[in-house]
Amino acid sequence: MSARYPFSAIAGQEELKQALLLTAVDPLIGGLLAFGDRGTGKSTAVRALAALLPEIRATSCAYHCDPDTPAAQCDACRKAASHKLRKIPIPVVDLPLGATEDRVLGALNLERALSHGEKHFEPGLLAQANRGYLYVDEVNLLEDHIVDLLLDVAASGENVVEREGLSLRHPARLVLVGSGNPEEGELRPQLLDRFGLSVEVRTPSDVSDWVEIVKRRDAFERDPEGFRAQWEKAEDQTRRRILKARRALAAVVVPDAILERAAALCIHLRTDGLRGQLTLMRAARALAAFNSARQVTLDHLRAMAAPALRHRLRRNPLDETGSTVRIDRGVAEVLGA
Repeated sequence: MSARYPFSAIAGQEELKQALLLTAVDPLIGGLLAFGDRGTGKSTAVRALAALLPEIRATSCAYHCDPDTPAAQCDACRKAASHKLRKIPIPVVDLPLGATEDRVLGALNLERALSHGEKHFEPGLLAQANRGYLYVDEVNLLEDHIVDLLLDVAASGENVVEREGLSLRHPARLVLVGSGNPEEGELRPQLLDRFGLSVEVRTPSDVSDWVEIVKRRDAFERDPEGFRAQWEKAEDQTRRRILKARRALAAVVVPDAILERAAALCIHLRTDGLRGQLTLMRAARALAAFNSARQVTLDHLRAMAAPALRHRLRRNPLDETGSTVRIDRGVAEVLGA
């Protein structure tokens, strides 16, 4: 396998990096939508984070089930008296724009069915991405029914296939990451709301940032292993922070006063439904855990308000300001500067 660019060496794009780190701390935050300019390192950041995380223990089945969590196992693994275990890297699976429903969900292996009369399930991309990341570039150009399927599976944590006389379910606990350029079309509001976080990715406007990004990328391409060695200490520190935050997450307190302020912000911004507040609470709690805080504060709410809510705002024909500006204004009015 070729060397991955170190996550810690990614210059700029702080909002994208923070959002990815928080999905690693608490996958229940939901998927991540990264909209912005081309060539700004979106896919590089996803793959770099996955490479940063420690390998996972898995069964030898096609879905690399978690041997320690029966509820997250396929039927065969749940019935097995013992498991043959292995260690694998965190999966990162690309979903191409032209992928069919069978390719995504999995389907009956017709060759084996015709040759041997066996009903054999051929796992799809969702099976490959179980316990990892499913990355969809240009998600705004993906067919809506495929996006619907992906979001339903990402929310439920399992894939149910019932077709051609085949009935099967398998775990599909994954973080869905979609990227795209808003100039090429937008996602439907119903789909936008299903992504946990949304970040804006822009081309750097500072000369020094451009120079640093180019210098680091050039150094990596000339000597990938040497470059990774230079950043290994920083990578190890980030890895330790993620693992520590995972262990601490359940003990982080979210005071009622904080929940009330989060609700007041969502009401002020007129976000639809409760999913926005749930995501804001989970993201703020994950951020608190990552920062070694014992309880969520207003600072954590302020930090996560934009990525948790910017894609959930209703269009206001009387206010054409961007969603980030509207959220910043709402945060100042409801939560204070």
